[in-house]
Amino acid sequence: MKVSKFGGTSVASAQQIKKVAAIVNAEPSRKIVVVSAPGKRFAGDVKVTDLLINLSAAALRDEPTDVALAKVVERYAQITHELGLDNKITNVIETDLLNRLQADKSSPPLFADLIKASGEDNSAKLIAAYLTSIGMPAEYVNPFDAGLFVNDLPERAQALPEAYERLADLKNKKTISVFPGFFGYTKGGTLRTFERGGSDITGSILAAAVKAELYENFTDVDCVFAANPQVVENPAAIEQMTYREMRELSYAGFAVLHDEALMPVFKAAVPLCIRNTNNPSAPGTMIVAERDHSLRPVTGISADSGFSTLYVSKYLMNREIGFGRKLLQILEDESISYEHIPSGIDNLSVILRSHQLSSDKEQRIIDRVKSELNADDVHIRSDFSMIVLVGEGMNNQKGLTARAANAFARTGVNIEMINQGSSEVSLVFGILKEDEQKILNELYKEFFEPALVH
Repeated sequence: MKVSKFGGTSVASAQQIKKVAAIVNAEPSRKIVVVSAPGKRFAGDVKVTDLLINLSAAALRDEPTDVALAKVVERYAQITHELGLDNKITNVIETDLLNRLQADKSSPPLFADLIKASGEDNSAKLIAAYLTSIGMPAEYVNPFDAGLFVNDLPERAQALPEAYERLADLKNKKTISVFPGFFGYTKGGTLRTFERGGSDITGSILAAAVKAELYENFTDVDCVFAANPQVVENPAAIEQMTYREMRELSYAGFAVLHDEALMPVFKAAVPLCIRNTNNPSAPGTMIVAERDHSLRPVTGISADSGFSTLYVSKYLMNREIGFGRKLLQILEDESISYEHIPSGIDNLSVILRSHQLSSDKEQRIIDRVKSELNADDVHIRSDFSMIVLVGEGMNNQKGLTARAANAFARTGVNIEMINQGSSEVSLVFGILKEDEQKILNELYKEFFEPALVH
């Protein structure tokens, strides 16, 4: 059995949904289909999710929602008409949205989640109806009924262990199960959405639950590339990579797959393939537990911006027991997680995602570190990017860091931070955001262009 997830561009229009149907019909083993909300059909188009965000915002402001609602319904109505379906499914979708708008608004984030999740939910209903209409018996599966249970607030939504036990029953269904991505329910019935790329997470959970032979993640690219093709011209295609490599690259900006989506299939040892809905004959990129890494030590190079650095300096910091714990407790009190902590004997830097900070939070953190830890210097700097070299073969490659440093030297870009994890699968460089594209291209030349590969 295969679990196949189709992203927003794959279900953006009737034409795309017909491609999805052909892909599912080509292999009887594709018995579980996970779908996103309809995405952009063309440059400048608006995703259904964004339309729903506008709808929920209007409702929370107690403004008239007629216009915003009509835009959402019209998008589904157009797809329905072009698929040759009757208006019944459109009426079902409109009724569902009207019911959601009447829900409790006492928790704005949960209300917004409820409205946003209707994008995937109604997409699944529509696609199940279409598959059945063309002779492919399919059934919309409600995540609550199927048992996709998640934890309660305030932690981020994650599937509970018992969810995997409940969802395993899907492998016994005779029809094609069309499952909405992006959300689950608490056991009390509260809808909660996963983080960005949530449909990838749903597909991974289902693949792990039914112990699928393969989890296919269909998107709009033929494969995973060694670098961002919007920055590097004609980057090399990656035919095969490990879970760990994909995790590191996803963390650092590879938008093709959400990093959290790897955990369920990694634990269940289910291989994952990134494929293209618009070119299903392309082999894609296989993600597996182990691979031969002797040919090339570096698998990919990624970059992501939006980082800030909390810099703390104190003489004899290394002799002060509990200093790091106290510092991290201050961050925890502000509900802030950290990414890296490079350190020296008298100073350390805590790398954070900038979106977690506000001016008020920054000042509270600085004041507390100064007063409670008696630090000599405390400040926060923003506008950093992280450049990540990833490869299973890096730990056996001598001189790799020197080669990376030479690439930096050729561009004149200053390295603000270096961090290599104990697994030695990745090497992270912190730089100013303004230098991101320049150094990404130079590192690609160093490790991937034949004339420079050692």
